[in-house]
Amino acid sequence: MRRQLRLVVLAWDREAAVKRFRIWDYLRSSLWFVPILCVLVGVGLSFATIAIDRSVGTVVPRSLSGDPDAALAILSTVAMSMVTLTGLVLTITMVVVQLAMGQFTPRVIRTILRDRPSQLAIGVFVATFAHAMLVMREVAAPSRSDPDGFVPGLAIVVAFVLILISIMVLVSYVHHIGQSLRVASLIDSVGDDTRKLLFKLYPEVDPRDEDATDLPVDALQQVVPAPSPGVLYKVDERELVETAESADVTIVILPRVGDFVPQGAAIFNVHGGTVADGRGLLRAVALGRERTLHQDLAYGLQMLVDVAVRALSKSMGDPTTAVQALDRLHDCLRQLVQRRFPSGRHFDSTGSLRLVIPKLTWERYVDIAMDDLRQYAVSSIQVTRRLVAMLEDLAEVAPVERQPPLDRQLELLRNMATLAFSEQYDREFALRPEVRESDSDRLLQPLSR
Repeated sequence: MRRQLRLVVLAWDREAAVKRFRIWDYLRSSLWFVPILCVLVGVGLSFATIAIDRSVGTVVPRSLSGDPDAALAILSTVAMSMVTLTGLVLTITMVVVQLAMGQFTPRVIRTILRDRPSQLAIGVFVATFAHAMLVMREVAAPSRSDPDGFVPGLAIVVAFVLILISIMVLVSYVHHIGQSLRVASLIDSVGDDTRKLLFKLYPEVDPRDEDATDLPVDALQQVVPAPSPGVLYKVDERELVETAESADVTIVILPRVGDFVPQGAAIFNVHGGTVADGRGLLRAVALGRERTLHQDLAYGLQMLVDVAVRALSKSMGDPTTAVQALDRLHDCLRQLVQRRFPSGRHFDSTGSLRLVIPKLTWERYVDIAMDDLRQYAVSSIQVTRRLVAMLEDLAEVAPVERQPPLDRQLELLRNMATLAFSEQYDREFALRPEVRESDSDRLLQPLSR
């Protein structure tokens, strides 16, 4: 009884964790979350300063805050300028999104919308606007009962400070957005996120390959379909293992992380028995509208490939941008080539197989990086040379069992380049890597004399 109660408590706790993840992921990818927090801070700041002004009295001299008419003019100017700046920042952000979609790939929109400096700039401006609007209603004109009127001096000074902060934020934002529009910045952003996920999913450097995922031999007893269409972008492995252990079954997840699942298609196969509540299994996974970089390393590689392919298209014709994307792709594959791949099999504390998750193999990662890119790479000698250099470098550091996919891609690239370039010189030069040992030896010869 205690064991069942413990499993129920753990399952409830894990369910809450998945819900928290869904909410936090939604808020992180929303442009409005940080500005709303800043508005609440601005409102709280206005209430606090007004309360101090009313309780303490004249904290700031009139020579600094001005009379009621001057205070209203100052606050009105602040409010109007903040509305203008907020509209400017939103317009610039949307322009950046449109440029990134047209020049790189639509997949980078999520990265731009999650840009903290842009969110913070909008937040500071709307917070200043909220503060100014709330302080304006507290300014009272002179009357018989109060010949001097009421001016919340401390609140006016805070508005001055917020204006100075807004000016600094505006200048910083313009600099930041100018840097963000560079090709290298967007490519590095995707490359850095992919690299972090790689270290998280494949933490060990081990040449052993454990790609095989043996399915359980017990009879299939239950199929759990998807309640709605979506992309599988997160799996809570611990919760599924605990659920399988409590029901004494083995759960097999059919789609990989990053796969689209139609409504009614099977997500789980349960072997060896049945799970009382199939909805509990569905609460352990997250389906969304698009792929993310939470657990989907192939998505990061695909985005880099998309940037390179878009740059090599006839409409763009920008092989240098493609080479920049290839540099980050090369780095990710080099970090991955010697790491131990998880088998996708998860066991409970007694050693019983409880969960099987399909995992991508090294060969599949190489195909994702190369298959689409090869078709466009033969339009540029610069890109083919960079690809040859990348494949040869990976082959040098790859374990023996992981070299065949690299050799196969290199052979396919050579065949395609032979057909694409009619001149013999172009064919030979296109298949010559950028850095060759003979070239480096020749450059070092004068130094050795």
